[in-house]
Amino acid sequence: MSRSDLTPLALLPVLMGCAYLAIGNPIAWLTLTIAGVAMGMIIFTIASGMTIVFGLMDVLNFGQGVFITIGAYLSATVFAALSGHLVSPDPGEAGLVILLAIAAAVVGAGLSGLIFERLLVEPVYGDHLMQILVTTGGLIVGEEIIKIIWGVQQVNVTLPPFLSGAVVIADVAIERYRIFAFMVGALVFLSQYLVFTRTKTGLLIRAGVHDREMVEALGYGVRRLFVATFVAGCALAGLGGVMWGLYQQTLVPQIGSQMNVLVFIVIIIGGLGSTGGALLGAILVGVCANYASFIEPKVALFSNIALMTMILLWRPNGLYPASARS
Repeated sequence: MSRSDLTPLALLPVLMGCAYLAIGNPIAWLTLTIAGVAMGMIIFTIASGMTIVFGLMDVLNFGQGVFITIGAYLSATVFAALSGHLVSPDPGEAGLVILLAIAAAVVGAGLSGLIFERLLVEPVYGDHLMQILVTTGGLIVGEEIIKIIWGVQQVNVTLPPFLSGAVVIADVAIERYRIFAFMVGALVFLSQYLVFTRTKTGLLIRAGVHDREMVEALGYGVRRLFVATFVAGCALAGLGGVMWGLYQQTLVPQIGSQMNVLVFIVIIIGGLGSTGGALLGAILVGVCANYASFIEPKVALFSNIALMTMILLWRPNGLYPASARS
């Protein structure tokens, strides 16, 4: 990594340092920082799906929010069906329910993504304007279908006992769920890195982006690889929906549309198609929102837009644009 590649990383300590001066209380600052990083990892989990779809397939999927909502509601259905086990004091029993909910969300969002790709995205490959229009329409229709299935009323999500409460380290309270969210986000990032840089499938997908004809001449179906990539991106959105639902502990059918805005801010800040950029952008957004909410709640309403604007004035293509990666 060149020196210029390291420059955007300095934004995080600079933001943290400025926030420390504004807050003044070390304990409050550290608590907000840890909470913001954990929130950023949840946002990254959601944004990573759209990042790989655009970065590897050049598809602008504005319908990503519907898969977030599907994942969130499927997990809530599992939680409701197994509520007695979810609130069990045994971490293993409650943890198994969490894993089942995640599996349902990932599979459900992935299968929905396959249908979405075949019906709406496949006819508009290579046309960004049509992709935006068609996938936005798909988001609207998808939300209406979700309202028909699950209703329009708010759904409550209960955290299991082993993820509730906080641990106190040196007078700093760290919520257990935020630790869990950080671990999940780190696992998602590591998995993507290993798949796309250390596996044959990942290398074939990357090669298919740059020279599709050559990869197909070698006997590999690039079309199938791209469909699998799209489905994986939707499945990640479903996983993100589970994490966000547990974080908010309430669900509404519009949760996907609301998150879409935040996701686009993250991937624009990070650089379209850059997984590493999305990770940095998500953490910046998470800590910025937390600091702003504490210092001046009214500012928090547009703090992420202001952050994005300042970064784009400095780097118009984002912090780590995919075109600039080696």
